[in-house]
Amino acid sequence: MPAVERLAMLLNGSQVNGSTAGERALHRPPWVTTTLGCFLIFTIVVDILGNLLVIFSVYRNKKLRNAGNIFVVSLAVADLVVALYPYPLVLTAIFGHGWHAGAAQCQISGFLMGVSVVGSIFNIAGIAVNRYCYICHSLRYERLFSERNSACYVALIWALSVLAVVPNVFVGSLRYDDRVYSCTFAQSASAAYTLAVVSFHFLLPILVVAYCYLRIWVLVIRARRRARPETRPGGVTPQDVRNFVTMFAVFVLFAVCWAPLNAIGLAVAVAPERAVPEWLFVASYFLAYFNSCLNAIVYGALNQNFRREYKRIILSLCTASVFFPENSNDAQERLRSKPSPPITNNNQVKVDSV
Repeated sequence: MPAVERLAMLLNGSQVNGSTAGERALHRPPWVTTTLGCFLIFTIVVDILGNLLVIFSVYRNKKLRNAGNIFVVSLAVADLVVALYPYPLVLTAIFGHGWHAGAAQCQISGFLMGVSVVGSIFNIAGIAVNRYCYICHSLRYERLFSERNSACYVALIWALSVLAVVPNVFVGSLRYDDRVYSCTFAQSASAAYTLAVVSFHFLLPILVVAYCYLRIWVLVIRARRRARPETRPGGVTPQDVRNFVTMFAVFVLFAVCWAPLNAIGLAVAVAPERAVPEWLFVASYFLAYFNSCLNAIVYGALNQNFRREYKRIILSLCTASVFFPENSNDAQERLRSKPSPPITNNNQVKVDSV
């Protein structure tokens, strides 16, 4: 069937890949659906709150508004996309015992989830390349990652992410899977296509990131052995190392969370006759979903600037100051530049009443 006719059938809501939406609900014990639902609720809440904190932190804090963190904000947006649309629909399917949102939303949900996943790994690769250029090619970094160039890189990442997912519409691989209550990429749709997806959307970016971080590690070790001055260019500062460790942890968590699902995809493509245990398939999917809420936690745990800004934002939520970026950095500067209180005749400081 031509792709245009297939898409028309989907938009009319007549079919979702051979079965009416909501018909193929699995009969599972109530505790299973309750556990999956609570797990996804936790992921959605932490995802939204955490990534909003990341975005507001970069917006408010001048120290965080740099070329490298443009990719961090872009990664936070990729994580927010799934928490705001696909995940709530998955949650509805869990507690509604099947997909009842219609075929059109099934395709949109699967498409956005794919764009988010591909966008995440491409942004992580962009962060790795940025850190690599910053530490290993510091003399050319300012030219390579100017504000304009960095914005163009992010736009290119999202354009490539959309282009990478578009073929799913024509291949017909975005389907509702009752095992995970999600409209997602069907690994059994085509062995060749699944191999291409895993290779270009996961393995290749992972290799690029691993190469960049390996080169950074080598440079850091050499710098420490030679006891070079802790200034750039020509050296690696402790702050550089801390930022590198933070982004390396983000990469490792992404690889760990998504590796099982991609390994299953390779296994299905190579040996489609072998059945994957349902519990393993479901666990790998929800582990991958869980990754979207972890990055903000990593920033807060390992990056002092993010951690301080998180505290400031939380403390300022009761006021309107959360929307004004100058509050975070300028408040302390105003206090430092404020004239000292006058000294009285008895050499005591005069304190204004509060």
